Amino acid sequence: MENLVDIYKKASLVMKPAAMKEGKLYSQQPHSGDGDFTFSRANGTQTRINKHGLIETVADNTPRLSYELDSNGNVGECPHLLLEPSRNNECLYSNTLSSWSELSGGSLQTITDNDAIAPDGSLTASTITFTGTGISLLRQFTNKAYTSSKHSSSFYAKKISGNGSVFFGITDTETEFTPTDEWVRYELNNVTPTDFGTNLFLDLSFDCTEGDKIAIWGAQIEEGAYSTSIIPTSGLAVARTADTCGDAGDVTIIKAEGSLFVDFTTSNTDNFKRISITDASDINNNIFIQLLGTAFAVQVISGGTTVYSWSFSITLSDRHKVALRYKDGDSQLYYNGTQQTATTTSGTWFTDGLLDTFSLNQGSFFNFYGEIYSTMIFNEALSDIELTELTS
Repeated sequence: MENLVDIYKKASLVMKPAAMKEGKLYSQQPHSGDGDFTFSRANGTQTRINKHGLIETVADNTPRLSYELDSNGNVGECPHLLLEPSRNNECLYSNTLSSWSELSGGSLQTITDNDAIAPDGSLTASTITFTGTGISLLRQFTNKAYTSSKHSSSFYAKKISGNGSVFFGITDTETEFTPTDEWVRYELNNVTPTDFGTNLFLDLSFDCTEGDKIAIWGAQIEEGAYSTSIIPTSGLAVARTADTCGDAGDVTIIKAEGSLFVDFTTSNTDNFKRISITDASDINNNIFIQLLGTAFAVQVISGGTTVYSWSFSITLSDRHKVALRYKDGDSQLYYNGTQQTATTTSGTWFTDGLLDTFSLNQGSFFNFYGEIYSTMIFNEALSDIELTELTS
């Protein structure tokens, strides 16, 4: 069986997120720069998790190479490229709980802002010290009117002492968490508010015993089916614009016959989000992997005609490794080590000099959102064994 390193050496384009600057994401192969990706994110507050495990702000138009944290707070060895849609944090005070409204149980607790080290390493987390036993409720009203749209909310919590519980909710929907000794981000996603009052609001309620102490930081409420990275606020809703990344390659890097490999995760549940190889001047010629709810559609389109298409269901929370051999009369699709389908369809697929662009944003409507760990293009049709190795 062929070694993965030997397979990587065959690639004409390799991008494992590692180096970037404003407006650019570098590929490891080729060294000429022709395989580098252009990047933009016009404005807004954007954050990532750095190699020390801390949340930090990233400058405009700079790719976010973000690291993963496990349940014990350990930082992963390699970063991924984080691509997200535009979002607003409608929670007006994400880090200062003293600015929230105390609806009940105020006599049972003392709120102190800037009293604990937050997940970004600063002394900006609020603490709640319980001076009595019982239930208390804090509410953060937003300036956003109720709609029937999906909403998601999130916050970081950490136990300082005791074993109190936190109930976290958007309007009439809530869930319960018990904070641990480490900072953990808790989420309540894909909620459709049904209490159509005046404004959307976020609730934190506590069932605690005298002596319990909890730290809270980074509260967020946003319109969308899943939570995105932290957008800090201090009195106003704050926006983050969408990430766009693409336009890598040329006709020497991308041939009419070859292979495509991508390794990624995504929380995005919107349709029509693509990773694609195209003729930049003509959308009638392209190869793409497209998310359709909880399924992937993979298509090869030549001269405006769909030469072949595949579709298969996935578990959205999984890590996805997809490899496609595109070859006239002998195409294969592999997903997480397993062959999905094959075709011996022959005809006029592509000619050399036509396909010239590898993109994670085939037009704004097709922007891919998620976490990219690796992408590769090969100027040859890899074998079944090689496709299996790549995706296992």
